[in-house]
Amino acid sequence: MIKNGSDYNNIYNYRNSRHFINTVKEARKWGSNSDKLVIFAGACQSYFEAIMLAGADFASSPGRILIDFIDPLIVAEKVATTENYKYVTEKQIVDEIKEGREGIGGIGVKGKKRIIMQL
Repeated sequence: MIKNGSDYNNIYNYRNSRHFINTVKEARKWGSNSDKLVIFAGACQSYFEAIMLAGADFASSPGRILIDFIDPLIVAEKVATTENYKYVTEKQIVDEIKEGREGIGGIGVKGKKRIIMQL
């Protein structure tokens, strides 16, 4: 949010959110669904709703707060290390991050870990 911004639904009150939104839209052209590409976008005080509408699976700062720099890494680690037949939900993640539901939100995705067995 810009310093004197008060309208949460006005993209011009956000410094960088339009870039996140455009990047998410472009990425979705290459990976149209979450089975192919999981997208986490945003930063502190981002326009959460618009980033999610653009196609992100997870985004930062639904509460328009400053988040801990490690929170997005926790989300990525959880998705990467969860088996591909299990679903990673927002609830599972918010319990592990510092700011909880105010810091990270999302729709959830299938895990990406695949176990390959040698015979």
